[in-house]
Amino acid sequence: MTTPTLSAPLVSTPFSPPELSSGPRRATALATLLSLWLVIFFTSLFAPPLLDDADATHANAARNMALTGDMVTLKVNGIRYLEKAALPYWLDAISFRLFGFNTFAAHLPEAIGVLLLALLGYHWSRRAYGDRAGFYTGLAVLTAAGVFLFTRIYIPEVLLSLFLSTALYCLLRALDPATILSGRYAYAIWAALALAVLTKGLVALVFFFGAATIYLALTGEWRNLGKLKPVTGFFLFFAIAAPWHILASLRNTGGMNGHGFFWFYFVNEHFLRFLGKRYPRDYNKLPGYLYWSLHLVWLFPWSLFAPVAVIQGWRLRNRQQSVEGSSFPAKTTLLLSAYAALVLVFFSLSTNQEYYTFPAYLALLTLLTAALVQAERLYNDDAILRRWIVAAHAIYTGIGVAAAAALAFGLWSSRKLPFNHDIGGLLAHRGVGDYTLSMSHFFDLTDSSFAALRLPAALAAVAFAIGPAVAWWLRTRRRHLASTTTIALASTVFLVAAHIALVRFAPMLSSADLAQRILKLEDDHLVSRDSEVLIFGDQAYGSSIPFYLGKVVPLVDGRSTSMLFGSTFPDAPHIFLTHDELLKDWGTGQRKILFVPLEKRDEVDRLLGNKKIPLAETSGKALFTDRPLDRP
Repeated sequence: MTTPTLSAPLVSTPFSPPELSSGPRRATALATLLSLWLVIFFTSLFAPPLLDDADATHANAARNMALTGDMVTLKVNGIRYLEKAALPYWLDAISFRLFGFNTFAAHLPEAIGVLLLALLGYHWSRRAYGDRAGFYTGLAVLTAAGVFLFTRIYIPEVLLSLFLSTALYCLLRALDPATILSGRYAYAIWAALALAVLTKGLVALVFFFGAATIYLALTGEWRNLGKLKPVTGFFLFFAIAAPWHILASLRNTGGMNGHGFFWFYFVNEHFLRFLGKRYPRDYNKLPGYLYWSLHLVWLFPWSLFAPVAVIQGWRLRNRQQSVEGSSFPAKTTLLLSAYAALVLVFFSLSTNQEYYTFPAYLALLTLLTAALVQAERLYNDDAILRRWIVAAHAIYTGIGVAAAAALAFGLWSSRKLPFNHDIGGLLAHRGVGDYTLSMSHFFDLTDSSFAALRLPAALAAVAFAIGPAVAWWLRTRRRHLASTTTIALASTVFLVAAHIALVRFAPMLSSADLAQRILKLEDDHLVSRDSEVLIFGDQAYGSSIPFYLGKVVPLVDGRSTSMLFGSTFPDAPHIFLTHDELLKDWGTGQRKILFVPLEKRDEVDRLLGNKKIPLAETSGKALFTDRPLDRP
């Protein structure tokens, strides 16, 4: 039995059959990766509309930038939004100016970020572990469940992952004696790190310098720090990262208790958030067992091969030779392992949400796919690795059969039921407001609501029923490249089906259709264009309303969460109304159109009683007005 060593590249040797370790040609590999990105990510840019909560909230901040030209102070619905770094919003603002205020423009920068991350993974892994490993890494990035799921809304994690991974790669290249242009790589480190800070804040420095310190200490390459241009590189970093932070601090003073941007962004959003004492306290912490185990879902289907990577890592535990002077593959493995471990441990201690560990995905997927390539190369000679690969396929096929059977049962049960586009109106709504996990509402599916998901359910059933079985069969035939590629293709079909399902859920997850209803009433002269539109509750309940209406929308009982700190500045517009103010103004002055989320329906019924006139309803969300419609 052959035992791999860390210093040995995971590529073909003169004694290895080419089909066991070679990969597709570079042009073929890149064409395949680009095709998968177009199918999975580019085609999904056009629908669904922007979702309520974070998605449309962030788009609103970028829209304000694009319209006002103020690239320093983020504002949402006219209120300062000081908790986020600016770079993602700059990119969105540019996209809006180029393509208009729509879903495509809002999500385009993030989709491009996914493509660049996959290409970086391909290039890095190919250089470290060989052609096949590079191809597998690109496939894994594009088809991992978490990468897809956490890019359905505009959050900065994929951009943070791209910049940090770029900085780590350039660190290795700058220290590599074989690198001719090490100085350029050194400056690229500082530039990428500055962009990472402008994307997510100081946590980028923690992850990079933490991983770099571990790596330099274990390899002894701290002696070569001069190659990293620490002095001139720091000035480059400062020149890129500092101006926005300085301007934001100077322009945003005098908020709550005299605090401004500096306290809220650096102290509150960094240190107090880590300690779970952020103001306001509106963030959760996943239970430990969920935090760790859910990564098997986020990295699925590639997480199935985690035991293969663990076995290979365990075999290297007693390695005696010094890491110093070892090969690029060994250094890559060490750096990525240290970085991924740091990210995972950091957020296990901090407050967290499911997607916070996204920056570790590329590192983890690279290590998984590199281990898979090595296991494929040793498949005939290493019985232990072979058994674990077979076990992974057995589990994958079992999951596929179970999922296909469940989907087939749902399709059969709903075969005679009519299609209803408003799937949200058909859901059971058990425990509404208590869901904190992604896609939790899928647990509320009934036969009637399942009828709206026939097409995506059928696609997913086919993918689960055929893909895993074919991949296993190909593996038994020693056709490893075809087997692993089949896993990626099956995942692609499933992700396409998942996106179609998300579009069907749009009436429930977005209020864009109600915003369009208001615009239609205005076009038909049934309501005046100067009617006052209001949201009952936090702006996150209907954040797509102000985006698609293109105006500030007052909030009733909505001075909370992301709106709270910005509302304490003396120049904040008066958009926060109390219940008494709503009752006083209801039916007087300009027409009022009130958006009411499902969670607030009972409260509004008690407050307004029969004084409200319904205009529209979808997925439990409703529009009410205070007087009959105008005559056209």
